[in-house]
Amino acid sequence: MRSKAWAQTWSVMRLAMAAVLVAAILAQLLTSLSTAAELGRDVGTTFANFFSFFTILSNSLAAVVLLWAALWFFTRGRHADAEPPALALSLACVTTYMIITGIVYNLLLRQIVLDQGSAPVPWSNEVLHLIGPLFLLADLFVGPLRRALPWRAVWAIVALPILWVAYTMLRGPLVTNPGTGTPYWYPYPFLDPNNAGGWAAVAFWVVVIAAAFLVFASLVVWWGRRVGRERELDHITGDHVEDEWDDARQAEVEER
Repeated sequence: MRSKAWAQTWSVMRLAMAAVLVAAILAQLLTSLSTAAELGRDVGTTFANFFSFFTILSNSLAAVVLLWAALWFFTRGRHADAEPPALALSLACVTTYMIITGIVYNLLLRQIVLDQGSAPVPWSNEVLHLIGPLFLLADLFVGPLRRALPWRAVWAIVALPILWVAYTMLRGPLVTNPGTGTPYWYPYPFLDPNNAGGWAAVAFWVVVIAAAFLVFASLVVWWGRRVGRERELDHITGDHVEDEWDDARQAEVEER
């Protein structure tokens, strides 16, 4: 899996996965907007609400980063020793976000109908909540040219989820739900202080999910450091062996 052939193959798969993610996002978005228009709901609010789901945010970012990674490989990465630091950090971010998206949805939300503006598009729902997260998990283990990141990258990874929670809690009471008319809107029930448990329940789930982000961000960075250093060691060892082979060949020629 460290060969150039594998790097090319996986880059094609990254490109394909990015296209599938974009298609899944657009399918659900168009369905939500058309439903809102048909029912006379506020289309602008429906659009903003759609992109306020962490699922949509994480999948959108994943599509962009996978596309970036594929294009980088085909334009500059064929002869590179490792991916650029910015790309490595971006891959670590979207991998963490997608893993958390898959875990939270499949453990807590799969049986709950979320207010996306319409009923979920079945195939799109599975791509965004299962197939996409599984692909990014696989990418963590088999993606080529991994670069080892410093441990401080963990804080960069968790910065976006923290900002998203702050945005969600500040925006929630300022938005009128276009479907029900309630004077608030939250993307997920565990973030809605109007539900049973109130703010205490919200605080509990925020702490739990924040801890999950820290744990998985740390695991992603740890694995990237392990793979990146193994690759660097292999590269150095390979160069050393090649140098010794060249020296032996040169000595043999001189003896002749």
